[in-house]
Amino acid sequence: MDNDSFGDAAGQARPPRDAVTPDFGQSAPALARTVQLVSGDFLLTVNPVDGSEIEPCPPGDQPARPARHSAAERVERARAAQPPVPAGPASPRPALLERDEERERLVRLLGRGRSVRLTGPAGSGRSALLDVVAEECAELAPDGVVRLSGGGRTPTELLYELFAAVHSAPNHRPDRLALLGFVRDIGAIVLLDDLEFGGAALSELLDAAPECAFLVAATPDVAAPAAESHLEEVLLAGLGRGASLELLQRTVDRPLSEDETNWAGDLWFESEGLPLRFVQAGALLRQCDALREDPEAFAAYAPFDAAEGGEVPLPTLGEGAAPAALLASRLSESARDTLRFAVALGGEVPHQAHLPALVGDTHADAALGELMGCGLLSPVGGRYRLAAGVIAQLTEKGYAQDATAHAHTAAQHYAWWASHPSVTPERAVAESDAILAALSALVPGREAGHHSAAVLLARSAAPALAAGLHWGAWERVLRAGSEAARIAGEVAEEAYFHHELGVLALCNGNLDRARAELEASIGMRGALADKSGTVAGRRALALVADRAGGPLLGGRTPAGEEVPAARYEESASPGRGNAAAVPLAGLGQSVLPSRHAEEAPTVISRQEPSTDSSKPSGRRALLGGARRNLVAAGAGALLAAVLGTVVTLGATSDQENPPGGKVRNGQSANEDGSQDGLNADEPAADSSDTPDRGPGAEPKDPKDPGSPTPGASTSPGAASTPGATTSPSASTPGGKPTKTKPPTTTKPPTTKPPTTSRPPTTPPTTPPTTPPTTTPSPSTTPSSPGSETSASGPASSSSAPMSSSSAPGTSPSDPGGPSSPVI
Repeated sequence: MDNDSFGDAAGQARPPRDAVTPDFGQSAPALARTVQLVSGDFLLTVNPVDGSEIEPCPPGDQPARPARHSAAERVERARAAQPPVPAGPASPRPALLERDEERERLVRLLGRGRSVRLTGPAGSGRSALLDVVAEECAELAPDGVVRLSGGGRTPTELLYELFAAVHSAPNHRPDRLALLGFVRDIGAIVLLDDLEFGGAALSELLDAAPECAFLVAATPDVAAPAAESHLEEVLLAGLGRGASLELLQRTVDRPLSEDETNWAGDLWFESEGLPLRFVQAGALLRQCDALREDPEAFAAYAPFDAAEGGEVPLPTLGEGAAPAALLASRLSESARDTLRFAVALGGEVPHQAHLPALVGDTHADAALGELMGCGLLSPVGGRYRLAAGVIAQLTEKGYAQDATAHAHTAAQHYAWWASHPSVTPERAVAESDAILAALSALVPGREAGHHSAAVLLARSAAPALAAGLHWGAWERVLRAGSEAARIAGEVAEEAYFHHELGVLALCNGNLDRARAELEASIGMRGALADKSGTVAGRRALALVADRAGGPLLGGRTPAGEEVPAARYEESASPGRGNAAAVPLAGLGQSVLPSRHAEEAPTVISRQEPSTDSSKPSGRRALLGGARRNLVAAGAGALLAAVLGTVVTLGATSDQENPPGGKVRNGQSANEDGSQDGLNADEPAADSSDTPDRGPGAEPKDPKDPGSPTPGASTSPGAASTPGATTSPSASTPGGKPTKTKPPTTTKPPTTKPPTTSRPPTTPPTTPPTTPPTTTPSPSTTPSSPGSETSASGPASSSSAPMSSSSAPGTSPSDPGGPSSPVI
């Protein structure tokens, strides 16, 4: 930029330009833009009104395998990724001095496929060196050279940007697994500038692309790479004294005077030879030349008196080391307002197309050229930022005053711009850093008006960033908008942000985060009676249930798996006529009901899902389908086995140790409601045959010929009890086995216990203490030999013939004869 440009920019005011379009009044509102994307196996419809809708992608809508860009397409994309050219006369690119050794070493290492880390302080010329290396390595790799910016980027975001730089995949974002597969096959030289992470994160990035050679540039304060990354280290120091003076002379475009040479020498010692300081020092000398030609050129801004003899003193050493404020004081008003906006946005400089609307000057787009010519800006990817140290110098001089107001103005402008139908998602992605900077400046504030502006900006920019596949910026915008909406009390907008965060987490595979965000959104929209938003949230929550592998309340089952409704089997309470288990007094056991008694029906019911929030959810709390039925069947079988064992042990214990009290030896227990306790059975009055019993034999109660007495336990263990055997041949008319007793001689009824015709083989250990009150009568039917059952002890084998010969006229199959209890 020549000297006349400073005078024209500062002193002469150009007439305003005409408006691009005439004002025809209020225009009709444009329709909301919806964009369909494919993320993994999901079909995502970005809906700016109700929230994004997500569903499984139909098989016919799955995109084809992404194709690689051609060489011409790569060149065009690299040109489009460059920062915009400032308006006004083009300024020459600063010369690259004393960098030949570093340049040759970098090119040699990259040609061998080695990855390199270039470390240098801010302002040392790292970006300029990367530009030269990119030109010399353009033909070394099959996929060419890929330029990426690591400012504010994570390893995952950089992998997606690498994929997009090599492959053509419009409206397609592969999942993590597919992304790693695509990146693994890329063979390119990746130049990564302004890296902000190291260590394990850098190793993850390098391991994901083993066929690529990386050249990463970072400042010394960034974490060092891991030892196993095997990165070559190249240090970039400042320039020497001679190279610094040469750079200053090329910037001024004239020979230096002796005083200027001495001043430059002191500046070299102060700045340690950083090239940026000498570019800015050259801009100061050019301003001094403009003052010498026209002393009134900067009369309103010059901090020194240039009226006496036209002599303009050189800047001081302090002004040369921190020249930002002095340089800005001699720029146009539009340029200074641009600097104020940049300070308010944390160093981010809006695109030059936005400057006229922000500053209020139709010629403000030319301010970008002024700032670049003074060395106050540095290119970062496809945008500009304030150069290293400039924001601190301007803040010290008062440029940060009213920073919140400037951020509020920028937020209102970007909210209108991002929601305009003519703005493409790609343009919104290019301004994502400025949008995020405006949100960051407004959200921590305390004024409600600023929070509402932040909510409006996030609401407008989020759909555009999602459609532009810049999901890292999309997530940060959503989180900032959610916080701003919470502070401002805008529940509807907060619900929208939670819904979008849930959809984003679902696409990224974070199911727990997706469930939490979607449930919060559904709750808020349900309170607001937002039916359409609630339906969209429930659909997304159903997909979360599908991916979680188990049914959720209101969700669906996984694709291809139909889970039957869970059934729970319960036993109905016994009715008044049903026989229940009767506990025996003094034993703590139960007598099972008769086999002929009516069994309790089984009730099959559907259990309602629990609403207790303290119970765990997911796979740990849910058993679906056949697995649940299998577990229930196993539990039932185990319970039946346990109950059978308990009953068997009780029956065995009852026969080995007869109860005392009212249940006497040789009598069966029977429940009688007319008296307390359990009384002995009464002998049959119409019985004519009274078989001889051994000591302790039980008489049979003939009142119920088809059912056993409650005191007789039917279990497999009863057959093994000494003195009690079951005959399979002798049975009652119902087909039940009978209990046979040893035959006894017929005697008149007496009050003494009956005695057998011959003494038993094994006498009872405890003789009866109290004789029965009634006369016993024969109640048993003879059975086949070898199937004798005695309640007092085992009978001898010699009693078998006597059993068959006693009680003539009575056969085991006689329907009129009484039956013995079932064991």
